[in-house]
Amino acid sequence: MTQPESPIEIFKRSTAASMRAIAGREDLQVGFSTEPPGIAGARVRVPVPPRDLNPQDVATVRGAADAVSLRLRFHDNAVHAQRMPIGDSARAAFDAMEQARCEALGARALAGVAHNLEAALDERYRRQGFDRMVERDQVPLPEVLRLVAREALTGAAPPANARHAVDLWRPWIEEKLGGNLGKLDSVIADQDAYARAVRRLLADLDMEVGSEAEPEEGEEDDRDQQSDQNDSQPDDGQTRGEDDSTAEGESMTAPETRESESGDSAEDGGEDGEAEMGEGEGAEEPAGPGQPWRPDASRRNDPDPNAYRAFVTQFDEVVDAAELCDPEELARLRHMLDQQLQHLQGVISKLANRLQRRLMAQQQRAWDFDLEEGLLDAARLARVVANPVLPLSFKKEKETTFRDTVVSLLIDNSGSMRGRPISIAAMSADILARTLERCAVKVEILGFTTRAWKGGQARERWIQAGKPANPGRLNDLRHIVYKSADAPWRRARKNLGLMLREGILKENIDGEALLWAHNRLIARSEQRRILMVISDGAPVDDSTLSVNSGNYLERHLRRVIEEIETRSPVELVAIGIGHDVTRYYRRAVTIVDVEQLGGTVMNKLAELFEEDMAGPRRR
Repeated sequence: MTQPESPIEIFKRSTAASMRAIAGREDLQVGFSTEPPGIAGARVRVPVPPRDLNPQDVATVRGAADAVSLRLRFHDNAVHAQRMPIGDSARAAFDAMEQARCEALGARALAGVAHNLEAALDERYRRQGFDRMVERDQVPLPEVLRLVAREALTGAAPPANARHAVDLWRPWIEEKLGGNLGKLDSVIADQDAYARAVRRLLADLDMEVGSEAEPEEGEEDDRDQQSDQNDSQPDDGQTRGEDDSTAEGESMTAPETRESESGDSAEDGGEDGEAEMGEGEGAEEPAGPGQPWRPDASRRNDPDPNAYRAFVTQFDEVVDAAELCDPEELARLRHMLDQQLQHLQGVISKLANRLQRRLMAQQQRAWDFDLEEGLLDAARLARVVANPVLPLSFKKEKETTFRDTVVSLLIDNSGSMRGRPISIAAMSADILARTLERCAVKVEILGFTTRAWKGGQARERWIQAGKPANPGRLNDLRHIVYKSADAPWRRARKNLGLMLREGILKENIDGEALLWAHNRLIARSEQRRILMVISDGAPVDDSTLSVNSGNYLERHLRRVIEEIETRSPVELVAIGIGHDVTRYYRRAVTIVDVEQLGGTVMNKLAELFEEDMAGPRRR
């Protein structure tokens, strides 16, 4: 006799079914977790329902589920990335107001969804303490803009717990925007037009939105065709604006998770970023250990005036982490990291054992039998007892070759990583370093940022030179070595705490950082070289992007990745912190919290080792 389903399981099943219906995705896989709601491809995560299923908590769970479903239904990541502003605060506000649009479309069509969203938002702001905020500076402006956009689109007042917080900002917003917020309602069904309108509003609020990138040839026609198709569908209040390749790991409700995309998402074939990788002729085969790797010479001398370059490089620096902080503060920061790692001690051992088993499986043992000396062969024991003088009763293990490996962790140290993302990155680096060291795999931990906000001495030199056009990179790079490959973890452990120091995190120029880490690996003698990039989005440097094209840094990053993935012996893997990095990297995975590290990152490493067993990589 089968046991009847519990009310909790029935609720979960019905919630998952409603999410698939709202999102229009039959392949949607719904998981219930204590982590913030989020999306990873066809998998979504929503809060765990309460055991007693009280009406208030049920509405909160359903509201969080509806918010995720509506994002899947109405959001197009390509449009979002193309119109994304360049400033940190502008990006956060842009994403928040897009979420308000998606939720408004659902709330206007279904009264039950509107009620659920109201409950989820009210609980969200209660947990964030909005009801206790008394000063305007305490209230995050992106969240206020989300709520005033929701009010303009649906007519619904802010939730009770956020009403006072919104009122603190309302006079200033109304003074800056006037009645322009009301114009959002006319473009709510067109994400591209809505995004353009939001950019104008953010510019009116003195936020840094940057120059608006124009669509590549053919994109506009595709968008118009898609719009025509949508217009021809029955108007049921729900128009799907997203294809099946939903951004992996995009967080719906966590305010600290931000997309850092800028410029065009399309790759520009005229970029000359690979010229940074080295000089000389390209090789047909990948370089061996210790041999220099050079890009394709046929593409190196591209005459494109927008080819990537740095205005000056004399102020760039590669510095050891210990030189950026005094020993006392470094010890304090390491103590903070240890406190966050305290509950993960068991995870470290499990990860090490799992990966060690994977590595040992490749070391297949083989024996030579029928030898005159060596270890006694148990299979020949009866023969030895019957005739002790009989020779050839011993065996000896053959020497097997196992490729030595080095892994380099390259961590984004940009300002958008501040808070929970950089903590996750530091914990990830610490756990992986200890785990791989136990497996006799050498680990290098690197970080990349800039020496200044919005340009340093490089920008001053450019101003002194009369501000010539197309100057290239206008900031001073700071590349940080937290742990070299030959240094044991115990000697470098204090350095990892430096990531928690806020003054370190500035802007991120990913392309040159990737080249730097790659070239360090190329100089290594190990046979297997793996580069793992930990980042939260696209490269952003306001100084550089303000005087070059909006996708200047992104194009360079794409070309660098293309060269490494197709022509270098280094194996490249990317880990996105709450952000989809699959649009840049062929091998990529997204994590939202360090708790996911055991499954996702170790699986990626295991895939690489298993590919090595299967044979050389295809190129």
